[in-house]
Amino acid sequence: MESQGQKLHKAAVVNLMVGGPEGLIPWDLVLAHRQEPWVAVDKGAVRLVKMGMVPAYALGDFDSSTKAEERAVVEAVGRVRTFPPEPKDYTDTQLGLKTVLDHYDFQQVNLWGATGGRIDHFLNNLFLPLVAPFDQLLSRLQIVDRGNVVRYYTPGKYSIKKLPAMKYLAFVNLTPVHDLTLIDEKYTRLVQHWDSQVPVAWASNEFVGEVNHFSLGDGIVAVVQSRDVPGDHSGQP
Repeated sequence: MESQGQKLHKAAVVNLMVGGPEGLIPWDLVLAHRQEPWVAVDKGAVRLVKMGMVPAYALGDFDSSTKAEERAVVEAVGRVRTFPPEPKDYTDTQLGLKTVLDHYDFQQVNLWGATGGRIDHFLNNLFLPLVAPFDQLLSRLQIVDRGNVVRYYTPGKYSIKKLPAMKYLAFVNLTPVHDLTLIDEKYTRLVQHWDSQVPVAWASNEFVGEVNHFSLGDGIVAVVQSRDVPGDHSGQP
């Protein structure tokens, strides 16, 4: 990591690629961000190098990569920090975000490859910005996959701009919340000055127009813009 007091790299957006299922990564969007700084973890570093994108930093235990893949990352990146698979105090995604925090002065982090596969991994990633030191990322972290974009919101009044191709709009309180109000989404009747002590997912709502609004009195809410992905036959519960 950077020595204490060393100047951080300034960047509007930093991207972190981790090792979730390949099929959920929107490579067209990844390539659109290729000129921005990248940090990569384990299989995520292997994937970027194979795409001809060299991350500024690569790290992880590389337990999901072959020795040949690991060597290719080391040769391409140069700056690679390896960790034993166990014992380990942080997950690979947490190690990646710590690297971003230690090396960059940034406005937003895009997290790729963090969904799908094992549910415990996904839930760990979803709840990650609720605890220190990652809570400082809360308003700056965006999780992206082929059909979903997740952002986090604290108390306030917000305008949400509809992302291209996204149809659905979900509100998921990750902590107890007070006075959550959906103002102009398609379905609003049940979520007016709403309080809850337990997490609830208000799923399958939809945009009305290109910009919708909501307000929150207290707590933390994840807002998910999503779409039906062509060729995804996983079905709905």
